[in-house]
Amino acid sequence: MPLLAQLDTLQILDEVVVAATRQEKRLGNVAIPVQLIQRKQIQQAGSMRLRDILQEQPGLQLVTGFGAGLQMQGLSPEHTLILLDGQPLIGRTSGVLDLSRVSLSGIKRIEIIKGPSSSLYGSEAMAGVINLITDNGVKPQAEISLRYGVADTKRGWGIPFSSQNLEHTEADAQFSFRVGKWNVKQSNNYLYADAISYRPFSQDRVPRPLSRFASQSVVQGLIGKKIDLRVLTRLSQDLFRQQFSVQNNGVTTASFGRERNNEVVFQPALTYRHSASLTISTKAYITKYTGDQELRFSSPGDSIYKDRFEQRLYRLENQLDIKKGSTSIVAGLGVQLEQANSTRYDDFSNKKENSVRYAFAQWEVKLGHKWISVLGARFDHHTIYSAALTPKWALRYQPNARLSFKGSIGQGFKAPDFRQLFLNFTNTAAGGYSVFGAAQAIDVINSLNQLGQIAERKPDFLKLSALRPEFSTGANVEINYSFTVPITTQLSLFRNDINSLIDVRHVATRLDGSQLFSYLNVNRAFTQGIELAVRWQLYKSLSVNLGYQYLETADKEERSRIDQGKEYIRDVSGAIRLMNTNEYAGLPNRSKHQAQLKLTYEPAIDRFVNLRVFYRSRWTIANSNGNTVYDHYDEFANGFLQVNLSGGFSINSHLVFQAGIDNLLNYQDVFYQPNLQPRTVFVLVRLKMPVKRTSTIQQSKI
Repeated sequence: MPLLAQLDTLQILDEVVVAATRQEKRLGNVAIPVQLIQRKQIQQAGSMRLRDILQEQPGLQLVTGFGAGLQMQGLSPEHTLILLDGQPLIGRTSGVLDLSRVSLSGIKRIEIIKGPSSSLYGSEAMAGVINLITDNGVKPQAEISLRYGVADTKRGWGIPFSSQNLEHTEADAQFSFRVGKWNVKQSNNYLYADAISYRPFSQDRVPRPLSRFASQSVVQGLIGKKIDLRVLTRLSQDLFRQQFSVQNNGVTTASFGRERNNEVVFQPALTYRHSASLTISTKAYITKYTGDQELRFSSPGDSIYKDRFEQRLYRLENQLDIKKGSTSIVAGLGVQLEQANSTRYDDFSNKKENSVRYAFAQWEVKLGHKWISVLGARFDHHTIYSAALTPKWALRYQPNARLSFKGSIGQGFKAPDFRQLFLNFTNTAAGGYSVFGAAQAIDVINSLNQLGQIAERKPDFLKLSALRPEFSTGANVEINYSFTVPITTQLSLFRNDINSLIDVRHVATRLDGSQLFSYLNVNRAFTQGIELAVRWQLYKSLSVNLGYQYLETADKEERSRIDQGKEYIRDVSGAIRLMNTNEYAGLPNRSKHQAQLKLTYEPAIDRFVNLRVFYRSRWTIANSNGNTVYDHYDEFANGFLQVNLSGGFSINSHLVFQAGIDNLLNYQDVFYQPNLQPRTVFVLVRLKMPVKRTSTIQQSKI
């Protein structure tokens, strides 16, 4: 029995997680399915962006929209909450929070909670939660990294410093030091890259330089003996120099300009540890995101396009933690104010606002040595939506050291956002398509029709109505079994039944061919599937990790019509006939199959090579054959296989060298995945330096 495998197993059980219960818990004692990504895994992959590391995880699918969004358990990106130390990151475009903009600088680990988490986190946590945990390391040290990568869209292999290349340079610096009784952690990241357009319908490969800067500070220390103060601040800015052409519905539009995005986060937390069994914490959260885009057109028409969006979130929350014997209780109260101004909401000066008052509670009890039960609920009261109560129950049973069962059932909740309600946007930079919020879509399209500007109103136009909040009931079952210490398996089954699912649909077409989109509720839908993960420690230095997800989705009303023989289809020959159930493709933009393979060779603690392969099967893009459902004869994006390779070694106790190739097979899909970068060869150098500790006595004399 390899000693390394035993140590790994013990280490996994001792890992601490927070997001699953809002309390620090050992992973081995958590009743809710949790996946951890540690700093070591992030560094070995050469990842400095959240997008890069999440795309390789089992059960997670990256989707292309306005940036890289995350799809979990078949639910779209707006249903997954992205947290930084338990507080939400904002600044979504079309429901997508671009994971490429999030630097991993200063991040110690990533927690992934799959399944409805609204009982703790409220709206937007229907699919699950991604929680980024910052590094609070108190050991004085400094770490500097420099990553250089090169790609070439035409020749396949880039040549360093060639004018035809796409190059990226990313620098990262992290410092930990102590000032008196305060621990300080400072992280800075800067990226400059010749990226390619990631906008929908963009088909060219014109480099558009971008720069990203992020700075994060964490200051933490004791006030007296029982009070802990922690303050996190985060500043980031993205600047894009844009030049691209977009083809949409046969119309090509060329434009150039710039886009600037800014984010500010201020997150103070005061924790009072009255005793080992009672903790009271007060957390404030202030964040602001601003997006500003300005484009000029190369062809006649509108000479300039401007788009500005500003979102602010203010939150104050109190939480009570009680631990006594085999029982622990978490309870909290909070108030939140969200504001947004946008040129897409009629007028930038017209501020949209929504406030939320909420309360949550969770009760965990250990029933002997084999059972753990967790019961929780949350109540949210929105000023412009109806109130929501979202309960959850989770259970863990471990009959022996090799076998454990986890099961949970809970409700998810998502309120319509400002975009879905009030959007009034025509993108002249992408062929002139328009998106209208549900609050005004019917009136706007009917007015255009009366003016003779509408060529066709699609079947989904008849489904438009006032948007309702989305609710889901999610069930998750997880079975963990170790055949031997070197071989561990995890089998998960999930089902999400969604009522009033909000989806964007093509509802009409203008005479010039440009599309009109809006949002509507799909009355009843479901996503369900199976996930399998296997870890095999073949030898002391060689391990294999396998992951697979099978996913089924459906609009229940569409599925019922097909089963009853009421839905027709036009096949490849053009013939119209009744549709068979097995020809139904379900909800769009979802892949039925997804798989990952990771081989890691680690002959010593300071040397490694890993090969990471991930596959995604094809997915529906558009309904192109005239009926009202998505079927096997509609427009699909091709499935693809992507391979990443990396390796590294320590030159000495301070210096680490690493190299790798991302997208080794150079797979590219210009139309459906414009943000997928071509084959990229990179080198990375990391320098670790201990910082001389200054004694408290010396500091007091200064």
